[in-house]
Amino acid sequence: MKFNRRQTLGLMGAAAVTSLAAPAIAQNRKIVVGALRFTSHSGSFIALERGYFNDAGLDVELKFFQAAQPMAVAIASGDVDYAVTAVSGGLVSLADKGAIKVIGGALSEEKGIDGQKILASDAAFKSGLTSPSQLGGKTFGMSTAGSSFHYMGSKVAEAEGVEMSFKPLQKVGAIIGALKSGQIDAWSIVPHIAKPLAGSGAVHIIGNISDYLPGYQVTTVFTSAKNAADERDQTKDFLTGFGKGVSDYNSTMIDKAGGDAGVNEMVDLIHKYVYTDRPREKAAPSIINGTMRINEGSKLNIASLRDQLEWFQAEDLVGKDITLDTLVDGSYVETYEG
Repeated sequence: MKFNRRQTLGLMGAAAVTSLAAPAIAQNRKIVVGALRFTSHSGSFIALERGYFNDAGLDVELKFFQAAQPMAVAIASGDVDYAVTAVSGGLVSLADKGAIKVIGGALSEEKGIDGQKILASDAAFKSGLTSPSQLGGKTFGMSTAGSSFHYMGSKVAEAEGVEMSFKPLQKVGAIIGALKSGQIDAWSIVPHIAKPLAGSGAVHIIGNISDYLPGYQVTTVFTSAKNAADERDQTKDFLTGFGKGVSDYNSTMIDKAGGDAGVNEMVDLIHKYVYTDRPREKAAPSIINGTMRINEGSKLNIASLRDQLEWFQAEDLVGKDITLDTLVDGSYVETYEG
């Protein structure tokens, strides 16, 4: 079939109108988010499950780790775009190399809300380790030197005026095994791990980290220095989606806005990622016991980060000339001195 000039122009005009009426669907940006299978990482799980990342224009893949240090390395290498984890000596060193930036706050110790517990092995407890004041001469478990476990244990020992040794065991599972078998005397960990261990009788809760580090910024949100500097819109979008997940978590699990039904629904969601090897009825108490406040709007406690950085430097774990500005990009969220 042949068309004359007028018919051809008419078809072209119709095609243009159709194109304007049905624009191409924009693709969400693909990013990888690092996480641990801890209740404290629920902000990411909720944002993914409830479509908050998608609404922010992001196609998120979760990548799971067993410790903070490998996650920091993955951010620096570009294998992961954003993550939530504790500040460690390794993370500070990567920031000093220009590889990563802390851009927000996540889990925090808060008075009145169950936080991280100080634990004693059954053998040590029976030998008299019934309070943190008796930690002198004991062995405290940690993943690596410069980890959050190292920091917490040192701060407790300093406050009590005692000295103890630290044993690096790389992974949380290995630390738990060493504590249960009496190879180490003490440890500190989030309540969803601490309480079931204590309930089994294998270990004993002897104190609370919040008594020694009130307002402790336990975990932070961080990304590569490149993302922080050059991908500002994407970074803001991530924080928006993540923040909505955090708000849901706090409202449901701490403020009980949805009552028991809301808690049960949230437990179902979190159980897809945490304690997946247990049936729901056995996982639920641990998930509920792990409830701690996650900072709304990813607010960041600068005072706590400053204390952590100064401790790393005092322990010769990082360079003395590193500043908070080296570690933190404070342009994305509200910062405060808490």
